[in-house]
Amino acid sequence: MKLEVSSEKHLVYVEEIRNEMEDSAKKRGTGIAKRSSEYLSKKISEGNSIIAIDENGTWAGFCYIETWTNGEYVANSGLIVSPQFRNRGLATQIKERIFQLSREKYPNAKIFGLTTGLAVMKINSSLGYKPVIYSELTQDEQFWNGCKNCVNYEILMMKERKNCLCTAMLFVPENLNKEKKKNFESINNNNE
Repeated sequence: MKLEVSSEKHLVYVEEIRNEMEDSAKKRGTGIAKRSSEYLSKKISEGNSIIAIDENGTWAGFCYIETWTNGEYVANSGLIVSPQFRNRGLATQIKERIFQLSREKYPNAKIFGLTTGLAVMKINSSLGYKPVIYSELTQDEQFWNGCKNCVNYEILMMKERKNCLCTAMLFVPENLNKEKKKNFESINNNNE
Protein backbone atom coordinates (compact mmCIF):
# COMPACT_ATOMS: atom_id res chain seq x y z
CA MET A 1 0.00 0.00 0.00
CA LYS A 2 1.34 3.42 -0.96
CA LEU A 3 0.43 6.54 0.96
CA GLU A 4 1.01 9.57 -1.23
CA VAL A 5 0.72 13.30 -0.80
CA SER A 6 -1.96 14.18 -3.32
CA SER A 7 -1.44 15.89 -6.65
CA GLU A 8 -3.44 16.42 -9.82
CA LYS A 9 -2.75 12.83 -10.90
CA HIS A 10 -5.06 11.71 -8.06
CA LEU A 11 -8.08 13.67 -9.31
CA VAL A 12 -9.33 10.47 -10.97
CA TYR A 13 -10.35 9.25 -7.50
CA VAL A 14 -12.50 12.24 -6.50
CA GLU A 15 -15.91 10.75 -7.26
CA GLU A 16 -15.07 7.44 -5.58
CA ILE A 17 -13.91 9.28 -2.47
CA ARG A 18 -16.94 11.59 -2.36
CA ASN A 19 -19.36 8.70 -2.88
CA GLU A 20 -17.73 6.58 -0.18
CA MET A 21 -17.81 9.50 2.29
CA GLU A 22 -21.52 9.94 1.67
CA ASP A 23 -22.34 6.21 1.73
CA SER A 24 -20.33 5.65 4.90
CA ALA A 25 -22.09 8.50 6.70
CA LYS A 26 -25.49 7.10 5.73
CA LYS A 27 -24.63 3.54 6.77
CA ARG A 28 -23.19 4.56 10.13
CA GLY A 29 -25.72 7.31 10.77
CA THR A 30 -22.88 9.56 11.84
CA GLY A 31 -22.08 13.16 11.23
CA ILE A 32 -19.63 13.19 8.36
CA ALA A 33 -20.00 16.56 6.69
CA LYS A 34 -20.60 16.21 2.97
CA ARG A 35 -17.99 17.69 0.68
CA SER A 36 -18.46 18.53 -2.99
CA SER A 37 -16.34 17.09 -5.78
CA GLU A 38 -14.99 20.59 -6.39
CA TYR A 39 -13.93 20.96 -2.76
CA LEU A 40 -12.17 17.57 -2.70
CA SER A 41 -10.53 18.30 -6.07
CA LYS A 42 -9.07 21.50 -4.68
CA LYS A 43 -7.65 19.70 -1.63
CA ILE A 44 -6.12 17.04 -3.87
CA SER A 45 -4.70 19.50 -6.42
CA GLU A 46 -3.14 21.67 -3.69
CA GLY A 47 -1.33 18.69 -2.13
CA ASN A 48 -3.40 19.02 1.04
CA SER A 49 -4.44 15.41 1.32
CA ILE A 50 -3.08 11.90 1.66
CA ILE A 51 -4.30 9.16 -0.64
CA ALA A 52 -3.69 5.46 -0.11
CA ILE A 53 -3.44 3.38 -3.28
CA ASP A 54 -2.87 -0.35 -3.54
CA GLU A 55 -0.41 -2.05 -5.91
CA ASN A 56 -3.10 -2.24 -8.63
CA GLY A 57 -3.79 1.50 -8.53
CA THR A 58 -7.06 1.06 -6.63
CA TRP A 59 -8.03 3.88 -4.28
CA ALA A 60 -7.95 2.61 -0.69
CA GLY A 61 -8.15 5.62 1.66
CA PHE A 62 -8.08 9.38 2.00
CA CYS A 63 -7.83 12.30 4.45
CA TYR A 64 -7.34 16.03 3.89
CA ILE A 65 -6.06 19.18 5.59
CA GLU A 66 -8.08 22.32 6.18
CA THR A 67 -6.61 25.52 7.60
CA TRP A 68 -8.44 28.10 9.69
CA THR A 69 -7.73 31.44 11.35
CA ASN A 70 -4.80 32.26 9.03
CA GLY A 71 -3.12 28.90 9.60
CA GLU A 72 -3.30 29.07 13.39
CA TYR A 73 -5.55 25.99 13.33
CA VAL A 74 -5.40 22.95 11.07
CA ALA A 75 -8.04 20.25 10.84
CA ASN A 76 -7.37 16.76 9.56
CA SER A 77 -10.74 15.89 8.06
CA GLY A 78 -12.60 13.48 5.85
CA LEU A 79 -10.81 10.30 6.88
CA ILE A 80 -12.28 7.50 4.83
CA VAL A 81 -11.15 3.99 3.95
CA SER A 82 -12.71 2.02 1.12
CA PRO A 83 -14.70 -0.95 2.55
CA GLN A 84 -12.48 -3.56 0.91
CA PHE A 85 -9.43 -2.18 2.74
CA ARG A 86 -10.93 -1.75 6.21
CA ASN A 87 -9.77 -3.54 9.36
CA ARG A 88 -6.14 -3.61 8.22
CA GLY A 89 -4.80 -0.60 10.13
CA LEU A 90 -4.94 1.64 7.08
CA ALA A 91 -6.93 4.39 8.83
CA THR A 92 -4.17 4.64 11.44
CA GLN A 93 -1.49 4.88 8.76
CA ILE A 94 -3.41 7.60 6.91
CA LYS A 95 -4.05 9.61 10.10
CA GLU A 96 -0.37 9.37 11.06
CA ARG A 97 0.72 10.53 7.60
CA ILE A 98 -1.78 13.43 7.37
CA PHE A 99 -0.72 14.50 10.87
CA GLN A 100 2.93 14.45 9.74
CA LEU A 101 2.06 16.45 6.60
CA SER A 102 0.16 18.98 8.73
CA ARG A 103 3.16 19.37 11.04
CA GLU A 104 5.49 19.81 8.05
CA LYS A 105 3.31 22.43 6.37
CA TYR A 106 2.08 24.19 9.52
CA PRO A 107 4.60 23.44 12.31
CA ASN A 108 3.14 25.96 14.78
CA ALA A 109 -0.54 25.28 14.13
CA LYS A 110 -2.91 23.69 16.58
CA ILE A 111 -4.28 20.55 14.90
CA PHE A 112 -7.82 19.49 15.68
CA GLY A 113 -10.53 17.09 14.70
CA LEU A 114 -14.15 16.42 15.47
CA THR A 115 -15.26 12.81 15.55
CA THR A 116 -17.98 10.49 16.74
CA GLY A 117 -15.80 7.42 16.17
CA LEU A 118 -13.98 5.67 19.00
CA ALA A 119 -11.33 4.33 16.60
CA VAL A 120 -10.45 7.85 15.43
CA MET A 121 -10.38 9.08 19.04
CA LYS A 122 -7.86 6.35 19.87
CA ILE A 123 -5.70 7.22 16.85
CA ASN A 124 -5.82 10.93 17.71
CA SER A 125 -4.89 10.19 21.34
CA SER A 126 -1.87 8.18 20.20
CA LEU A 127 -0.74 11.22 18.18
CA GLY A 128 -0.95 13.53 21.19
CA TYR A 129 -4.41 15.03 20.73
CA LYS A 130 -6.39 15.76 23.89
CA PRO A 131 -10.19 16.05 24.22
CA VAL A 132 -11.21 19.71 24.55
CA ILE A 133 -14.29 21.87 24.75
CA TYR A 134 -15.44 23.49 21.52
CA SER A 135 -14.36 26.98 22.61
CA GLU A 136 -10.72 25.83 22.26
CA LEU A 137 -11.23 25.23 18.52
CA THR A 138 -11.13 27.83 15.81
CA GLN A 139 -14.03 30.25 15.93
CA ASP A 140 -13.74 30.89 12.19
CA GLU A 141 -17.29 31.08 10.79
CA GLN A 142 -16.23 29.22 7.64
CA PHE A 143 -15.32 26.20 9.74
CA TRP A 144 -18.67 26.13 11.49
CA ASN A 145 -20.46 26.67 8.18
CA GLY A 146 -18.87 23.38 7.07
CA CYS A 147 -20.97 21.64 9.71
CA LYS A 148 -24.23 22.76 8.10
CA ASN A 149 -24.63 19.63 6.01
CA CYS A 150 -23.92 17.29 8.93
CA VAL A 151 -26.86 15.31 10.32
CA ASN A 152 -26.05 16.71 13.77
CA TYR A 153 -26.04 20.39 12.80
CA GLU A 154 -29.31 21.16 14.60
CA ILE A 155 -27.84 19.76 17.82
CA LEU A 156 -24.72 21.90 17.40
CA MET A 157 -26.80 25.05 16.94
CA MET A 158 -29.21 24.17 19.73
CA LYS A 159 -26.16 23.93 22.01
CA GLU A 160 -24.89 27.32 20.71
CA ARG A 161 -21.77 25.67 19.22
CA LYS A 162 -20.56 24.72 22.69
CA ASN A 163 -20.85 20.98 22.08
CA CYS A 164 -22.40 18.37 19.85
CA LEU A 165 -22.29 14.60 19.41
CA CYS A 166 -18.74 14.87 18.08
CA THR A 167 -15.80 14.85 20.44
CA ALA A 168 -13.40 17.74 19.83
CA MET A 169 -9.74 16.79 20.03
CA LEU A 170 -6.77 19.17 19.84
CA PHE A 171 -3.02 18.81 19.41
CA VAL A 172 -1.08 21.86 20.64
CA PRO A 173 2.60 21.96 19.55
CA GLU A 174 3.65 23.94 22.66
CA ASN A 175 2.24 21.18 24.86
CA LEU A 176 4.43 18.66 23.08
CA ASN A 177 7.50 20.81 23.72
CA LYS A 178 6.51 21.24 27.40
CA GLU A 179 6.00 17.49 27.75
CA LYS A 180 9.37 16.73 26.13
CA LYS A 181 11.06 19.24 28.45
CA LYS A 182 9.31 17.72 31.48
CA ASN A 183 10.37 14.20 30.43
CA PHE A 184 13.95 15.39 29.81
CA GLU A 185 14.10 17.05 33.23
CA SER A 186 12.68 13.92 34.85
CA ILE A 187 15.34 11.75 33.19
CA ASN A 188 18.11 14.15 34.25
CA ASN A 189 16.82 14.25 37.86
CA ASN A 190 16.74 10.46 37.97
CA ASN A 191 20.32 10.26 36.69
CA GLU A 192 21.72 12.58 39.37
